[in-house]
Amino acid sequence: MTGPLAPLFRPTRIAVVGASRSPGKLGAALARSLAGFSDGTRSVALVNGRDEAMYGSIGAAAADEPVDLAVICVPAPACPQVLAEAATAGVRAAVICGGGFAEAGGRGVLLQDRLAETVAAGGIRLLGPNTSGFFSPGTGLTASFVPGAVSVPAGGVGVVAASGGVNHALAFLLTEAGHGVSLGVGLGNSVDVTAADVLDHLADDRATKAIALHVESVADGRRLVAAVRRAAAAKPVVALVVGRHDVSAFAASHTGALATSWRTTRAALAQAGAVLVDDERELVDAVGALAVHRLPPLAEPGAGVLTAQAGPGLLLLDELRGRGAPVREFSAATQGKLAELLPPLTFQRNPVDTGRPGPELGAILAAVTADPASDVVAGYALHEPDAVDLVAAIAGSGPNAVPVVFGVGGAGEAVLAARRDLLATGVAVAPDPRGVATATAALLADARARHRVSVPAHRETAVVPALTAAAFDEDAAKDVLGRLGIATPPRRACADRAAAHAALAELGGPVAVKLLDAATLHKTEVGGVHLGVRTPAELDAALDAIGARRYLVERMAPSGVDLVVGARRDPVFGPVVLLGLGGTTAEALADVAIRLAPLPEHEAAGMSAELAGHAVLDGWRGGPVLDPAQAARVITALGDLLVSEPRLTEIEINPLRLTPDGLIALDAVIITREADDAHSDT
Repeated sequence: MTGPLAPLFRPTRIAVVGASRSPGKLGAALARSLAGFSDGTRSVALVNGRDEAMYGSIGAAAADEPVDLAVICVPAPACPQVLAEAATAGVRAAVICGGGFAEAGGRGVLLQDRLAETVAAGGIRLLGPNTSGFFSPGTGLTASFVPGAVSVPAGGVGVVAASGGVNHALAFLLTEAGHGVSLGVGLGNSVDVTAADVLDHLADDRATKAIALHVESVADGRRLVAAVRRAAAAKPVVALVVGRHDVSAFAASHTGALATSWRTTRAALAQAGAVLVDDERELVDAVGALAVHRLPPLAEPGAGVLTAQAGPGLLLLDELRGRGAPVREFSAATQGKLAELLPPLTFQRNPVDTGRPGPELGAILAAVTADPASDVVAGYALHEPDAVDLVAAIAGSGPNAVPVVFGVGGAGEAVLAARRDLLATGVAVAPDPRGVATATAALLADARARHRVSVPAHRETAVVPALTAAAFDEDAAKDVLGRLGIATPPRRACADRAAAHAALAELGGPVAVKLLDAATLHKTEVGGVHLGVRTPAELDAALDAIGARRYLVERMAPSGVDLVVGARRDPVFGPVVLLGLGGTTAEALADVAIRLAPLPEHEAAGMSAELAGHAVLDGWRGGPVLDPAQAARVITALGDLLVSEPRLTEIEINPLRLTPDGLIALDAVIITREADDAHSDT
């Protein structure tokens, strides 16, 4: 295999710099791990200037025979010089396993900067520093100081982990689950080689059937998204993003507070086609199943469910429902077949409960897999060899029309053997109902993602207004919304009390009376909003309470459901848009959907369905019903405006009220770079 990282992951000669005869030292551990690499065409050179039996320098080793990869195991202060010598000697790749660099602060930052300078000069690629290395079991290459890494079997799962420790932990979990690894990489400090680089490599690697991605932080969001999109087009990518409970400093608007790094990273990766999981166990279950099966692109795939015990079946169904997996009723024809095979007291509409596994299990599975409601079948049974041979029954059901994920419950070697045998027959396996649900939901999510990216993104060229103001108060911001085609209530900007009274007379009560000041973003918090004002006396009281020089008098909107829609420049991913349940409780609810901008309207139209509270947008208790297409037009309009106007940092509508007549913007904030700078200076 060729490519930019071939010298790193497919070398023919490796040099261990800092090799040692002392068993406890890092160089000794790497030399032991690499002992099996040498064969008739490949070799390992040991480098230690204080050992006469070894090469005195990386240059001497390379002069004897070209070196592709240098595994550097010397103290941090010596690493920059060794890396520079390796580059000069023509070595094309290096791994620095030790720590003591930017993660340590102080002098370590300067040492890491020197490594970056050598890489920038060209000619050498660097993995690390501060990593436990990588391993490629299928090629017999284990460049890791963790002893157990040599026992990881070859297989179809590629692992890309921010942490070397997580790389090994995932590889060991995959091994326990019966899956092998094609390439496992711990990135460490990522001075040069990043997750995006390794994803690009794995996208072209025939041995890799699915990719497990572990993300802690992202330096170049758009580059990572592009790599995930490219990889996911070729094979499934399952992503675990760390940082769910990290609370970033609040930005000026609600949008900035809600679009934290963790949420934005997950949203960006999902938009690129990755399947998201919440922990390492889910990652193993999901990527393991996707290494066995991949559904074609499907808009609304569903699952057929088959269980041999009702209790575990309920757990499985509950988990599937919680993950948004459709479990639709089987056809009358399928139910007729099942009725011939099962006692009348068993549930047969989907899920199917057999009561206890028996010889008819294979025929039942064949009927379930053939039903149109089953794009994938999720099954679970306790291991009861006296009742049925699960492996024989499942294998004997014939070529399954759709992928099967089956959980085998129990303990002992016989259970492990049954799981291994099922995997060997092309059935994805899991140890428990939750694992089956995770794997099944991953297959469905991947199919939906593939369908979504396959839909042509036809859109008319966005027409966005040219903006020249340095700052926007609410009235000016709503003028911009009007030019974007977004409805706002009738209003009047008032420079004095007389104008406010004239506005009340013209608009008629009730009205909202607001502070009009571009520097005040959250007017409610400073008493700058008074609602339901009907009479001149109530207006005077509101104006006295606000105590400002400029006011906005606006006709009250009908009641409805409040949303927040925003667009902002994320420091990592660039322009993003956000939709969530809104009003003054937006940050407390934190029920949001996020996308990178610009985005097609069909992508934006699906955002509302992701909200935990989406039921309130669908006529809840006689309330209004959201038109996803109308919401999409608002979302894409804000995203297009932000993308086209580099001066803007944030745009927000909060609340955007859903009424029986559609969406109407009740408040709007536009923040420019100039306003941001002015705010920072005060």
